[in-house]
Amino acid sequence: MTAVDEARAGRASSSRRAARGGDAGRGDGSQQIRRPLPWWRRLARDRAVLLLALPGMAVIVVFQYLALGGNVIAFQDYQPYLGIGRSLWVGFENFQILFSGDPEFLAALRNTLVITLLQTVFVFPAPIVLALLLHSLVSNRVRQWVQSILYLPHFLSWVIVVAVFQQILGGAGLINNFLRSHGWEPLDIIGNSDAFYALITSQVIWKDTGWATILFLAVLAGIDKSLYEASAVDGATRWRQTWHITLPGMRPIIIMLLILKLGDSLSVGFEQLILQQQAVGLGVSDVLDTYVYNQGVLGGFWGVAAAVGLVKGAIGLVLVLVANKTAHAFGEEGVYRA
Repeated sequence: MTAVDEARAGRASSSRRAARGGDAGRGDGSQQIRRPLPWWRRLARDRAVLLLALPGMAVIVVFQYLALGGNVIAFQDYQPYLGIGRSLWVGFENFQILFSGDPEFLAALRNTLVITLLQTVFVFPAPIVLALLLHSLVSNRVRQWVQSILYLPHFLSWVIVVAVFQQILGGAGLINNFLRSHGWEPLDIIGNSDAFYALITSQVIWKDTGWATILFLAVLAGIDKSLYEASAVDGATRWRQTWHITLPGMRPIIIMLLILKLGDSLSVGFEQLILQQQAVGLGVSDVLDTYVYNQGVLGGFWGVAAAVGLVKGAIGLVLVLVANKTAHAFGEEGVYRA
């Protein structure tokens, strides 16, 4: 038995002894089974917390659940000046664009899938790697300073983030001005459609990676330090400790966040993309969210836009349910237990 196994067995036996000691202390026959409180008493007990949560619950109900009723226009030839009550019903006619081979829709779908794949491969693991690096810092003061600096981009709007990248990488940006001053050819990055996917992926990583490390750092702080000490006694290197202790400890939160990511996988950043469409064109920047905006708000095809948005949401729901069932099949908790 290794030192890690001995440490785990020691903690388990200590817990059992504590439990037996607690039972022995109640061995006078006075132990009673606690019955759950009725719901009205629980409401009275937790009334302060419920009152604090009431405004947030009201916002969710009004802007999330009640707004779902607006999806009815996906089955109408919706006209804003007629409203939902007087607009003509067209059944599933608006959904035909999903199967008719419309080139604009297919281009938006292709771009969405490509960006989703890139963000899953490069953006999702970035906070995990960053959390591991921050956790390895010995000095808590240095770690706090680094975390504070990395959190800042998250609080910037996409308007500012895109402007910063344009000031640095644009045709008249910092880098190209430096290249011109030294007689070199400038780089075409901001307006280059071939570099657009790499550009938006780097923007997301720069903006949100630091903030996304909060959950992973909290999980890392909860891993029992005695496991690392016992593995060090066994001669395990830092890499083996990471592989056998750290990553298994992070696995539940990684799986849960990945499942939630799948549910939102077809939403790849409306504001970020709409701000940069004029520079690169719709060919590479038009995704399902911007397609819905262009067709509905700008084009006036409200029913078609609602149909595409409704199908996108349904696909996200199916992905979450399937991924959660798959996690249960492999013995993981997932997002919820039915």
